[in-house]
Amino acid sequence: MAEPDPTTRRGAAPPTRPRIPGSGLAKGLAVTLRTMTKKTVTEQYPDVQPDLPPRTRGVIGLFEENCTVCMLCARECPDWCIYIDSHKETVPPAAPGGRERSRNVLDRFAIDFSLCMYCGICIEVCPFDALFWSPEFEYAETDIRELTHERDKLREWMWTVPAPPALDPGAEEPKEIAAARKTAEKLAAAQTGPTEPQGEQP
Repeated sequence: MAEPDPTTRRGAAPPTRPRIPGSGLAKGLAVTLRTMTKKTVTEQYPDVQPDLPPRTRGVIGLFEENCTVCMLCARECPDWCIYIDSHKETVPPAAPGGRERSRNVLDRFAIDFSLCMYCGICIEVCPFDALFWSPEFEYAETDIRELTHERDKLREWMWTVPAPPALDPGAEEPKEIAAARKTAEKLAAAQTGPTEPQGEQP
């Protein structure tokens, strides 16, 4: 029995065109010529600082006053690079006859940037806005142990956090501000009292 023609088999590759000798070299030279005619743009770093986007993920700053030691950032961190230590303190009652309360006091807040993968989960899950992105990226160290930034260093990065962008002028007023404004208007109206219409003088 004769062997079937290989070109008639299912899945056979279509016939290819014969390659022109030197076509690859010509394509490479064309790319080189196009690149040579373009103007080169070289960033003069570090003499000139780069213009970074406003949402650059450089380093994480800590606003310690907002931290309630809820440990949410440390639990959600996929790299386990956030270290938090705290202790409890008893707060005396605010009014006579009240009950004492206990609160968490932050002892240590550190981030190991040699492990951090800059995913931003800790910043997103923080319910009290204690963590912020800073565009600073010049914090390389010769010793890897120096990449663990304690809370004093993290607080210094807060000075480099850019201001939030301005709200869209056409956007709706936030509900919190609208409710506070309505309450203030009601209080102002109650303090002034209703004004009685004065009659005409004879």
